[in-house]
Amino acid sequence: MAISTVPAPARDPRPLARQLGLTDDEYDRIVATLGREPSTAELGTFSVMWSEHCSYKSSKTYLRTLPTEGERILVGPGENAGVVDVGGGVAVTFKIESHNHPSFVEPFQGAATGVGGIIRDILTMGARPIALLDPLRFGDPASDTTRRIVDGVVRGIGHYGNSIGVATVGGETAFDPCYQGNPLVNVLCVGVLPADRIQLAAAEQPGDIAVLIGQRTGRDGIGGASVLASAEFRGGDGGLEDAKRPNVQVGDPFAGKLLIESCLELYDRDLLSGIQDMGAAGIACSTAEMASKAGLGMRVDLDAVPLREPSMDAWEILCSESQERMLALVSPDNLDEVLAVCARWGCQATPIGEVTADDRLVFTRGGEVVHDAPATALADEGPTCARPVADWVHPHADDDVDGEDGPTSEEELRAAALAVLAAPGIASAALVHEQYDSIVQHGTVQGPGADAAVLRLPELRGGAAAGRRGIALATDGNGRWCALDPEEGAKLVVAEAARNVACTGATPVAATNCLNFGSPERPEIMGQFRDVIEGMGEACEALGVPITGGNVSFYNQTGTTAIHPTPVLGVLGVIDDVSAAVGNAFAEAGDALFCVGAPTRPGLGGSEYLWATQRRIAGAPPRIFLDEEKALQALLVAAAAAGVLRSAHDVAAGGLLTTVVESCLRAGAPLGARIEREQALPVHQWLFSESPSRVVVTTAAAEAARLLALCDARGVHVQTLGVVTDDAALEVLGALRLDLAEVAVAHRDGLALALGEPGR
Repeated sequence: MAISTVPAPARDPRPLARQLGLTDDEYDRIVATLGREPSTAELGTFSVMWSEHCSYKSSKTYLRTLPTEGERILVGPGENAGVVDVGGGVAVTFKIESHNHPSFVEPFQGAATGVGGIIRDILTMGARPIALLDPLRFGDPASDTTRRIVDGVVRGIGHYGNSIGVATVGGETAFDPCYQGNPLVNVLCVGVLPADRIQLAAAEQPGDIAVLIGQRTGRDGIGGASVLASAEFRGGDGGLEDAKRPNVQVGDPFAGKLLIESCLELYDRDLLSGIQDMGAAGIACSTAEMASKAGLGMRVDLDAVPLREPSMDAWEILCSESQERMLALVSPDNLDEVLAVCARWGCQATPIGEVTADDRLVFTRGGEVVHDAPATALADEGPTCARPVADWVHPHADDDVDGEDGPTSEEELRAAALAVLAAPGIASAALVHEQYDSIVQHGTVQGPGADAAVLRLPELRGGAAAGRRGIALATDGNGRWCALDPEEGAKLVVAEAARNVACTGATPVAATNCLNFGSPERPEIMGQFRDVIEGMGEACEALGVPITGGNVSFYNQTGTTAIHPTPVLGVLGVIDDVSAAVGNAFAEAGDALFCVGAPTRPGLGGSEYLWATQRRIAGAPPRIFLDEEKALQALLVAAAAAGVLRSAHDVAAGGLLTTVVESCLRAGAPLGARIEREQALPVHQWLFSESPSRVVVTTAAAEAARLLALCDARGVHVQTLGVVTDDAALEVLGALRLDLAEVAVAHRDGLALALGEPGR
């Protein structure tokens, strides 16, 4: 039977194009590109590849301004994940992604497949995934909707990560009413690989065979990430849109584990020419991106694709986001060995097409061409939207919160302290992270509860040896700061993530970002985005942490209510000897207690104190001076290397009081602290200010002079706070005394009680 070279056009293609989210201008571009009306399959692939999620059409102009190069960067933006050289022939790859909208529609599977998707991004680079961090943001904890979403998301993360055997070692759990209809489920994964064995998602040679490895293709997840992440929700408080449930992918972590081991053996044997995860947009995306990077084409027989549901149409097969699938390119000489390796691991592998010398992406079904379009048009020539931009001004940004009177008695100050320490975003998140396996693979040196996770790198198949070398990872975000001032807020977020890494003694070297915003069709949202990118770029440049990749999540909006602009930064640091990593728990009574870094400045704008005591978001966020921050981080790394520090914990949400209390509570034995207040500021400002570039450190009394000398040599301000004690109380001389046994209960139970659960 003769094969048609021109696919049949879709029935009523323009209305269908609108239904799929394409604008009339975009449809006209497709017609001009093809020289004819598109087929249904072509409309499907263009709609997902040109969606906001896949093409970054509203954001890519701004993203190009971010710093992306550094001496350790082996692979930057444009691949599945960034790759960083950590020395000794070893590299690590890491990236953060979002699965926000699917996690609202179906919390368990949305979160689970978010974990699975980012693990495969790391696997695609040639790495063994070794750890996960999960920054989470939810709405009002008193809401039944929030409680249902928290339960489903946490169970989904634990189910997938625990079952597949990748440790969950950190993250954040925050609450704010703005996330009521749009929870944020961001997931970071890191993996390790030989520095000379990076896998790239590009075709290399015409005639190479395209092999689909992994699960069968089904209707679950059709347009999942691309559709759900490119449209806002219409409902109100917690109203599920049941029609969107089929768009949420369904994961199988046990199949994912087999996929990991199959791919790692294929890499070790050097059997692949290229590989790409089938994430957003499925086969359409993986084939288009791999072909376009090489200026080549691909021809795929959709009848060869293993299906769970044989009645699927061509466009459904192309756009399905069914999980645990990879597309590998294999030389014909290696095909039999590739199939044998996968079979030995019980992982299905099926040849479905081949690389061609032209630039066409051709798909056939039933012997007929159903799709014939240039690969570059799909992957590289998507629209760029010059969205209208308006300056964003928060209605309460000019409130003088730092000039307001605070508590006037010790009892009022004590009540404020307990309110902050029991706030759901400050209180212990143990009821969340205890559901995660944080030690599987035996590389976790510091896990949940640390300022940054610290991981010992494993020995690698193929000869590269990590020795004692390790990495530190932290994720941070603060939507309240960025709502009040997007540019300054973004600087603060970058600095905090890098500072948390430096607190462990690791040198921050690279970053990945997850940018969560409302609808880009609103000029003020694009104003927030523009300013966040400006602040982020300035801070990353100043602190030496170039962006290696990431994710933009727009349309986090229900009706006219958008989330706070919420950039989340993941920062990677390198440490030569993980046995020397510094923790954040006080070590021993009698240790000297200092606050190093910038002097404490008024800084209650957007603070946890304002929210916990007054339910207000107001004032300007604290201002950061990046030269002070850089000097502080360098001091922390040097002091750790010199063996001077017994502990280090940064001052962030909740202020100095929260930092000291957490270090007391995390000590192995009951320890307290006796500190002298700074007289230049009102006591509530000094205790609750979130002004940046400050770290509370301890050192053995005999080493205090060495620490002070290091600070003096580097021009870093230092304030003597007091001493660690063994009486299980925090005493602020002349102002406040807290019984840490009582505080421990409030801190331990705060999140559970906020979620309506009994105390622990």
